[in-house]
Amino acid sequence: MDIATRVHAILAEQAMVPPTDIHPDRSLSDLGIDSLGLVETIFAIEETFDVTVPFDANDPGAGPFDVTTVASVIAAVERLVAARP
Repeated sequence: MDIATRVHAILAEQAMVPPTDIHPDRSLSDLGIDSLGLVETIFAIEETFDVTVPFDANDPGAGPFDVTTVASVIAAVERLVAARP
């Protein structure tokens, strides 16, 4: 399973929607993922990909991990995975 597919599955589980409802241009809030859901999403991403998401991930301008849209989350996870030692 590629990174995008796994991120889609994580977001779908948190939003309680089918993975087919997860589209690149949708925001996490559009999916119904609130702040608690975002924290759970970040934990799931860290566990699934064996990465550490920066603590300021919920602030799109604060760091490299952007949670604005599904596509930005996928891109951020891809960068974190690529940077693993």
